[in-house]
Amino acid sequence: MKLYYSPGVCSLSPHIVAREVGLALQLVKVDLKEHRTEDGSDYYQVNPRGYVPLLELADGTRLREGPAIVQYLADLAPERALAPRAGTIERVRLQEWLTYISSELHKQFYWLFHPAPAETIEAQRQKVLKALAHLDEHLAVNDFLMGATFTVADAYAFTVVNWCNFVKIDLAPYPNLQRYMERVANRPRVREALKAEGLVH
Repeated sequence: MKLYYSPGVCSLSPHIVAREVGLALQLVKVDLKEHRTEDGSDYYQVNPRGYVPLLELADGTRLREGPAIVQYLADLAPERALAPRAGTIERVRLQEWLTYISSELHKQFYWLFHPAPAETIEAQRQKVLKALAHLDEHLAVNDFLMGATFTVADAYAFTVVNWCNFVKIDLAPYPNLQRYMERVANRPRVREALKAEGLVH
């Protein structure tokens, strides 16, 4: 099983989940500026969408969207309880969180990483702050997004909130979220993924 990734971007989420599940992955690093893999191959030939993550299964099947990939990985090891059982209301709640993180947080960071008019950047920044405040409020009474248990939604939220470090958004106004980030970062498998991507020593 191959995971096409770039350090620290949204592919970190399925990387974390794969390690939490206990899967051995072949990591294939992608240069997202040049759209080339480590061996110089054209990444568009692998994924016409041009971005990561992409998970390639042993039979050649390719999965291309992070929220779908993490659920697939979690379902490979249901005993790890990284996702509630399909068909339950809890699974729908998990999908709510994955959708919220994708649409209201992940995508709002785009213009904070790319050149844009000042008013566009500020508007996107305010949207990010609003989402952070919502997470902080929820985490005042929950250790993780789904309650007391770490799930794939936490792997995704941790990955995206961590980008605040690169766009000068201080998490100090969000103490519950700060503690949550520390809680997730201290998980052994999360640290393994961070080290493998060269994000921590």
